[in-house]
Amino acid sequence: MPIEPVSMPKIDLHCHLDGSLSPDFIRNTLGMSNLEDSMLCAPKDCQSLAEYLTRFDLPVSCLQEKQHIREAIVDVVSQAAAENVRYLEIRFAPMLSVNSSLSLSSVVQEAVYGCQKAFDRFGVFANLILCTMRHHTQEQNLHVLRCAREFLGAGVCAIDLAGDEAGHPNEEFEALFAEAKRIGMPFTIHSGECGRSRNVELALAYGARRVGHGIAAIQDAALMEACKEAHLGFELCPTSNFQTKASADTASYPLRRFLDYGLLATVNTDNRTVSHTTCTKELQFCLDSLELKKEDLRTLYKNSVEISFADDSLKDQLLYLI
Repeated sequence: MPIEPVSMPKIDLHCHLDGSLSPDFIRNTLGMSNLEDSMLCAPKDCQSLAEYLTRFDLPVSCLQEKQHIREAIVDVVSQAAAENVRYLEIRFAPMLSVNSSLSLSSVVQEAVYGCQKAFDRFGVFANLILCTMRHHTQEQNLHVLRCAREFLGAGVCAIDLAGDEAGHPNEEFEALFAEAKRIGMPFTIHSGECGRSRNVELALAYGARRVGHGIAAIQDAALMEACKEAHLGFELCPTSNFQTKASADTASYPLRRFLDYGLLATVNTDNRTVSHTTCTKELQFCLDSLELKKEDLRTLYKNSVEISFADDSLKDQLLYLI
């Protein structure tokens, strides 16, 4: 039986907390009742990743108190639950919430509490991916890594590296991921979003299980083969990828070719509010504009289960739904 984007169960593996906070949550948290949605959403004609990232300042300011961190997680999960998302991995940079009254461990603990509260309310499973940042110091990023390891299996499932990929390429972070590998911390890395296939190559070499976006891998046939052999997961986010100019147009977007080649490609939201999107919108866009057929939606879902950082028991539950 064909499945439909609206009704099918969904999985979102690449969902940034700050970029997905609902406009109402931001307005209420900051007491800015007159805040226009246009201040939070990137324009359709956004010219670059740098311009896209300017929409994150206000959302990050909402994540500076314990209660707000918990409520932020619930806010994002509530949006996901409304469109039948059954599992999501929410990523955020906890170091951006550290202040005089919040330690790094406290920030993460509050986010874990938020996931628990959201599950009790909506029945949606959520895990956390802690982002290290390209513009942060090695000491700060190692601090996040060690904190993530302490919470591994207790609400945290992986770490990530986010930020200005062009300004701080993956070569700068070899030591960070060597340490992650040494202590047994799973990781994904934003790579290949800014046109540089070398970053995908390095993510694979460092031991990443997934890459965020990975668009540039399409430039290198040998790299695609290596990714296939390694079962590397690709977290594609179509709307965001066009806004940040990771892909110039629908004809060059690699999702169809990734699937045909046998790569473990998935479709995700990236930033629900900044990109004004949902999982349902992303999947429908894939059908309407990216040459996907309804039977491909099942493949995308199964790929998401396979490359997720969920434990095997939860993966079995998720596969049963489709």
